[in-house]
Amino acid sequence: MNQRIGFVSTRFAGLDGVSLESAKWAEVLWDHQHVSHWYAGVLDRSLDVSTCVPEAYFGHPENIWINEQIWGKNHRSSKVTGRIQALTGYLKNTLYEFVQKFDITVLVFENAMTIPMHVPLGIACTEFINESSIPAIAHHHDFYWERPRFSVNAIHDYLDMAFPPRHPGLQHVVINESAREELSWRKGVHSILVPNVLDFETPPLEADPYTEDIRNELGLTPDDIMILQPTRVVPRKGIEHAISLVEMLGDPKYKLVISHEAGDEGMEYLDHIRNMADDAGIDIRFVSTRIGEFRQLDSEGRKVYTLWDLYPHADLVTYPSLYEGFGNAFLEAVYFKVPVLVNRYSIFTRDIEPKGFRVPIMDGILTRKTVEQVRQVLDDPALRQEMVDHNYALAKRFFSYSVLRRSLRTLITNITGLDEL
Repeated sequence: MNQRIGFVSTRFAGLDGVSLESAKWAEVLWDHQHVSHWYAGVLDRSLDVSTCVPEAYFGHPENIWINEQIWGKNHRSSKVTGRIQALTGYLKNTLYEFVQKFDITVLVFENAMTIPMHVPLGIACTEFINESSIPAIAHHHDFYWERPRFSVNAIHDYLDMAFPPRHPGLQHVVINESAREELSWRKGVHSILVPNVLDFETPPLEADPYTEDIRNELGLTPDDIMILQPTRVVPRKGIEHAISLVEMLGDPKYKLVISHEAGDEGMEYLDHIRNMADDAGIDIRFVSTRIGEFRQLDSEGRKVYTLWDLYPHADLVTYPSLYEGFGNAFLEAVYFKVPVLVNRYSIFTRDIEPKGFRVPIMDGILTRKTVEQVRQVLDDPALRQEMVDHNYALAKRFFSYSVLRRSLRTLITNITGLDEL
């Protein structure tokens, strides 16, 4: 029997990890004749297969007000509780409508019961599972205990109840080994590890005429060496190390290109990065206005490229993150066969590095030895090719769609009792 899968989250749009990974799950499920439907507050999926409920978005004014009352405080008023419960009831009713409208047979909750950016939605999902017998998967990307900003709060009861819930019929999925251990210790529930993946069975397409001028459009000359930082400008990305790398390489031909904007964590870090680059005298390019989700023209008639248009033209990717839930940018660099400098953040050290990837590595600090490794990779085409080919083969083995396909078969069998993938 083919399943009708309902994906539920606060947002399915853009290039965040939840949106990207859920789309990959849907693609693999679609290959096996399962149909996917989508429920969220912000959506870029087809309206024919989706239900958009604006109140489910974490940026909805009502949810913003609730968050202002519960984080950084250790007490909440009855008014706050009432508004949480009111929004929970409304969202739960919309979940019932979503399931009924598309005759959903399996639900996949994407981070909705994991990180409490939208507490009423997480509670609504939990109550829905408790009230129905529908087979369900909770796909966890990052838990509240992994983020210091959630440590002081006035909702310990809700966090214990719904983030995530303990329910015998709910199959939990995590993206790294540390999360699996923490979930077991904190909640006493078993989970299955399914890493983030890319379609390594299908190599990237050759560059097409649309991107032939991308380096020139970004202000680079043919002799420049593009060092790409393919992340948002937020403190945990460790971008100061990328600046230090370019400074220590000591040649104006090295240009640091940052693909994304500052995001939702304030502008202070962006200002810090700009000032640091100015003080170091390096050429840094913030190109987020030229990088979008789709190819298009901007208001000035200039081309807008995608991030995947940018990767093939990079000479090196920097990934000096202090913390990551997994590491999509690492996999993307490997997919496009670009060498990548990696800081040994904990998940990389435990889940990725033991596989045997060959990359220049820093361990919290950027040493001259690491800089010389980078220089050697950039200056030696044969070494570079050998390195990226080796990494691609490893990623195809451990982080490809075939890995996801096997995992989804296990998950669907576990919750339905039917081996259908």
